[in-house]
Amino acid sequence: MLIRNYSKETMRRSESALRIFIGWCDDRGISTPQDVTKAMIEAYQKHLFYLRKSGNGKPLAAKTRNNYLSSVKQFFKWMNQENYILFNPASDVILPKVAKPLPTVLSEEEVRTVLAQPDTNTPNGIRDRAILEVFYSTGIRRKELCDLNMDDLALQRQTLHIREGKGNKSRVVPIGRQALHWLVSYLETVRPGLLLSMDEPTLFMNDYGERFRDSKLGDRVKRYLLKANINAVGSCHLLRHAMATHMLENGAEMRYIQ
Repeated sequence: MLIRNYSKETMRRSESALRIFIGWCDDRGISTPQDVTKAMIEAYQKHLFYLRKSGNGKPLAAKTRNNYLSSVKQFFKWMNQENYILFNPASDVILPKVAKPLPTVLSEEEVRTVLAQPDTNTPNGIRDRAILEVFYSTGIRRKELCDLNMDDLALQRQTLHIREGKGNKSRVVPIGRQALHWLVSYLETVRPGLLLSMDEPTLFMNDYGERFRDSKLGDRVKRYLLKANINAVGSCHLLRHAMATHMLENGAEMRYIQ
């Protein structure tokens, strides 16, 4: 995957999915790929279907199960192509059908309510307000926001440089005036207190002076949505898609500088 120029995030997720499958195999005394049969992979598929999350007892979403199984199928396909195994036991395994839900779009009033949730009398509140404003203003993805460094921000030009975003493509996006105001406030009053080293390149840092993980950042945004009494499914996506919708409704266009 590295040779074929997959993104680091895609490789991380694939490795995580394979480790889960290998752990399941270990529990059943399956120690080599040659021992895996189609029936075993189908049993693993049933295991994922009946598996419940430890936190809330809910089943895995079809998309999550699909991702786990896709990594397994890809792995055995590669093993077979490279002649590590004589046949591919996963070739005929059918992936779960994933329904495409209709997108939920926040109204402008709902967006204002969400943006007002962080307590901007505190350092963390200023940082979180800046994060929410950047999501809404630029439409970037949460992983892209986590990966931002200081030299990706051009205050004079009012732009962000997104390096190796989705599809490993880089782009430059404009920042709105409101988001820029909170970004500057964060940079001047909050970020210096989070620094563990003056050479730290990360733009948005967590409470420990480290780069945010995308899952943790998503949880943070989700909490603010819940405080605003808004369904928090796809939390970061709600803010991203809201900006595009509101601009189109007002006859404006999203401006992306390639």
